[in-house]
Amino acid sequence: MEDHAEAIDVVERDSKIQIPALVWAFVFGFAAGESRTLAAFRRAYNATADETLSPGGFYQRLTPLFATYLRDLVEFALDEVAVPHTVSDEFDRFRDVLIADATVLRLHRFLREEYQGLREEQAGAKLHLLHNVTDRTIEKISITGERPHDSTEFSTGSWLHGRLLILDLAYFKYRRFARIDENGGYFVSRLKTNTKPEIVAELREWRGRAIPLEGEQVFEIAEDLQRKYIDVEVEVEFRRGPYAGTRSWDTKRFRVVGVRNEDADDYHFYITNLPREWFLPRDIATTYRCRWAVELLFRELKTLYELDEFNTSNPAVVEILLYAAILTLVVSRELLDLVVEYADDDAVFPPERWAATFGSHAQVILKRLSNYLDYSPPPLLERMAADAQKIHQER
Repeated sequence: MEDHAEAIDVVERDSKIQIPALVWAFVFGFAAGESRTLAAFRRAYNATADETLSPGGFYQRLTPLFATYLRDLVEFALDEVAVPHTVSDEFDRFRDVLIADATVLRLHRFLREEYQGLREEQAGAKLHLLHNVTDRTIEKISITGERPHDSTEFSTGSWLHGRLLILDLAYFKYRRFARIDENGGYFVSRLKTNTKPEIVAELREWRGRAIPLEGEQVFEIAEDLQRKYIDVEVEVEFRRGPYAGTRSWDTKRFRVVGVRNEDADDYHFYITNLPREWFLPRDIATTYRCRWAVELLFRELKTLYELDEFNTSNPAVVEILLYAAILTLVVSRELLDLVVEYADDDAVFPPERWAATFGSHAQVILKRLSNYLDYSPPPLLERMAADAQKIHQER
């Protein structure tokens, strides 16, 4: 921490600020259950470091450069931290199971220029995550304004080889599916209701007088069927990306699976390139439900680490608080790895229960970190007197 802070000039060499104490104060200040204010983070720092900071001294350190520094720590941590995988054995054939998603964060309206909201008078940021379900950590993170589409931060490439992507409708695009397939990756997505993929083959034979499906469009034949599963190969048409100033049309074949929903008397349709030999239709539907993992991740960030509460009009502070929340999540996962190693083999740790446990012990962990780093914070009464007294005596 200190070496990188020095390398990018986050603090002056003669500054009394202690970077490790500042970082840990933000990380464990998120989890401590106290109201997420700059005053609370300053108190956490003053209870950890050798010397205390005044409100003004603390605030002036919250610069765009410090936000960049925390982002660098996040990127480093994401490369280092991974909890042993907990997904089903049927996913062992993949390098990783990944979920792409985004969530909107409402910001102070004075930040409209930096983070444009959907409405003219609003400010909003969008946090884009690529969640690694296998390792229970975050593969990639980016921040944009609210207006850019979720899929703009998702790029295809050779990194997809051997990986399974679970995508919601925000990422639905035949060209994207083709690129995943051509890079040796796999995907599962819901099928958009306004699409018209043509069935070219049935992947399961039916006995008796079954309705033939070849040559039909998926959604047009759904109303006439009562079978529990539909499993077909379809051909879709799409435009390739621009090349030499032009965009050509192309076709590709994918698998479409329908699983009947008896309550609603219709089908849930999924499009994928997973072969039937690996996953039957019911397995495809179960696989797609893994998307719930990223919803739990966003809920953990918003409810337990208060990611959705930015009571500031300073864009640098917004980024600092956001990256601090991500660091808290990463540190939480690293500690969970230690707990899993310590516990019985059959012990189960639900994510939200673990997050609450982690938060309730955060202040104790911060105190032990202070001791480990050989810091000697001022006596408690001295810190309390400094926090409680009137700042401007003439008022």
